[in-house]
Formats: sequence, C-alpha cells, structure tokens
Amino acid sequence: MTNTLKTFLAKNARPQIGAIFEGLDRELTALLEAGVTQEFKKGEVIFHEGGIPAGVFILQKGFVKKHKFTSKGGEQIFYISEKGEFFGYHAILGEEHYVDSATTLTDAKIVFIPRESFLKIVDKSPALSLRLVKFLAREFSLYKNSIATLSTKSVKERLAISLLILDEKFRNPDHAHSPGEIILSRTDLANIVGTAKESLVRTLREFSVTGLVRLKGKVITIADREGLIRKASLFERKHS
Repeated sequence: MTNTLKTFLAKNARPQIGAIFEGLDRELTALLEAGVTQEFKKGEVIFHEGGIPAGVFILQKGFVKKHKFTSKGGEQIFYISEKGEFFGYHAILGEEHYVDSATTLTDAKIVFIPRESFLKIVDKSPALSLRLVKFLAREFSLYKNSIATLSTKSVKERLAISLLILDEKFRNPDHAHSPGEIILSRTDLANIVGTAKESLVRTLREFSVTGLVRLKGKVITIADREGLIRKASLFERKHS
C-alpha cells in the first residue's frame, strides 16, 4: 500500500470505540453496562433522518450505511460503519434531530445505550466530554474533506476511491493481506459513488475487463490495487 493510500484511508476513517475511550475504562464499562445488545436483520432501519435521538450505538457485528434522501426521492450513502464504531452521539450532543438515517447493510449486532444513561456518563466525566467534542470536530473535518475530494472527481475516479475504502472495511482480519470481498448491491454502490445504477454497472464492467477488479455475482474483489490507485488519481506526485 502506498503512503498516499494509507494517508487517504486514515483521513477518511471514523474513530473506533477503543480510540474514543482510550484511557477511560471506567466510562466505557459504565456505557456497556447501561447498554442493551440488539440483533438487526439486513435492511432494518436503526434511526431515521429527522427523528428524535433516543440513544447512542456501538456496532459489534456487521455493516451499517449512513445515508440521506434527496428531494427527488433518491438516496445518497456517505459512509459505511463497521465493527467497533460508535455512532448516533452527534445529534444528542448537538441537541438536534438526526440529520441522516442509519440502516443495516448486513445482519448486525448493535449495543444500544439510552440517551439518559449516555448523558449521565458524559456529565460525570469532563475527560470524556472533551474527547467527544474533539472527535465531533474531526468528523466534521472528514466530512468536508470528503466532499472537497469527491466533488472534483469523475465517476471512474469516485468508483475507484470507493472500492479502495470498501476493500479495507470488508477485508477479513484473519487474512489481512488478501483483498476483501465487497458484498453490496449495485444500487447501494451507485448511491455511494453518486451516480446512476446504469453508469455504475458500465464502469464496473470496464474495471473488470481491464483487470482492475473481479466480479462474481454481487461480490467484488480488487485484482489490481496499484492500477485502481492510479485510476483514483491517488498516486503521489514527485515534484521536480
């Protein structure tokens, strides 16, 4: 993996629960003790855009898409949460309604912590409160950086970038050096890339024909990582 790709992936990664609560074992224990583990089937809605936040969530298993609906009824997927991520706290700390929706992409196991319990833990811990503010600012910066990066990219570049990010998320940790099996519907992938499904299918087929990816049903695997990095325009440029 090139340094450019490492840097790009790091800049677009949300914090894991371990990073947020590093050195705050007492607060994390209290949070988990207040939580209830819930099982979700693929396609179940966890919360709706515009809804009143009832609590926060820790994703223990599976994948969750964060998305918004456009005025024309379309969908924009702007992030996929993976195992170990903490989400839903933005709306509670900001005392606002949810600004997006969260829906499971796969069967999932999620710990739900009620709003009152979460706020009580935060109120008792100035260190945790400061940590959450720090991560809120970081995520806002990530969001702006993502918009700035993708707004200047073509469909091919956006697809290449999306596949590189998804490969990291779907990779089996027991086989870290093997490409991940990206299992997504073409509709969801099109909504991540920000293009029509037909355009996505054509571009994906082109990537397959040129040897960048392998396609098997809904499963996508990266065949030529360096080629995909070049397609994404992520190669480091040497200055003369």
